[in-house]
Amino acid sequence: MKARIAVIAGDGIGPEVTAEAVRVLQKIGAQWGHEFTLVEKPFGGAAIDLTGEPLPADTLAECLAADAVLLGAIGGPKWSDPKARTRPEAGLLALRKALGVYANLRPVALHAALRDASTLKPEVLEGVDLVFVRELIGGIYFGAKTRTANEATDLCSYSVPEIERIVRVAAKLARGRRGRLMSIDKANVLETSRLWREVCTRVVHDEFPDVQLEHQLVDSAAMLLVRNPRAFDVAVTENMFGDILTDEASMLAGSLGLLPSASLGEGRRGLYEPIHGSAPDIAGRGIANPTGAILSVALLLRHSLGLEAEAAAIEAAVAKVLADGVLTPDLAAKGRRAATTAEFGAAVCAALG
Repeated sequence: MKARIAVIAGDGIGPEVTAEAVRVLQKIGAQWGHEFTLVEKPFGGAAIDLTGEPLPADTLAECLAADAVLLGAIGGPKWSDPKARTRPEAGLLALRKALGVYANLRPVALHAALRDASTLKPEVLEGVDLVFVRELIGGIYFGAKTRTANEATDLCSYSVPEIERIVRVAAKLARGRRGRLMSIDKANVLETSRLWREVCTRVVHDEFPDVQLEHQLVDSAAMLLVRNPRAFDVAVTENMFGDILTDEASMLAGSLGLLPSASLGEGRRGLYEPIHGSAPDIAGRGIANPTGAILSVALLLRHSLGLEAEAAAIEAAVAKVLADGVLTPDLAAKGRRAATTAEFGAAVCAALG
């Protein structure tokens, strides 16, 4: 297979974890006879420094021309002034919108070797295997905003078509798993959530009668996520709730650095990135966990390129490396030598054979 992949490493630890993800992608290409053309472009704070804009026109053009986009992380204190005209996060929102990637998939599964990495009791975590489906280009993040000296507003709005399409993605996913879908809202307070619940109920009832639907208020879901995470199979929710809950869910696995994500739209092109931030406090030290970035490559191969066997091979290699005790500092036991970012990436490549 031939594929063009835009690589936008971004800021902070983004370039470090992306380098290991690219190394694994190149190993897969060499082993399986694929020709991956990788095109690197600036994005986020790094692009602001170079061009004055977080999403330069040539970066966007490359992303739109590519079969898939691999992203590291963006942002940092250097570009975090709330009064700044341009911020890295604005570029990320614009990129998601331009690509039309409205469905963000964030799988969370517990690796047996990391049972003690989470702060939760092992018996609570046993058998945890869930996927969050977060609506990504609507809601309060994209709504109209106002600001005066004494007041600020952020508009949250959702349309029926926006809700229908994200619920269909989640219900199809649930149908292929254990057949359970949890919709998370705040319907006891918010009008957008009342519409969300009504549309979700109708779509699942009419189009997915074999899927068991449950509604949860977002505060109740947050509590349930740490009390009984096995209650989750597939969870679907709006943009802001999904942003918050998936960071909480990452702690089930033991570290924010472990989790990948796939942002998908109507076509096969997707945006793939670890869910963690740019972690500028550890940037350049070679201690960042590249697992989320590497597993994002597996999702890229699966969803955008249709290479299931190759994706499964990466996931198996990561599981083997973790089981062998090759752990970065966020996971290694106190007093035990931890692997560097590059050492972990090398171990995954070696596990691929």
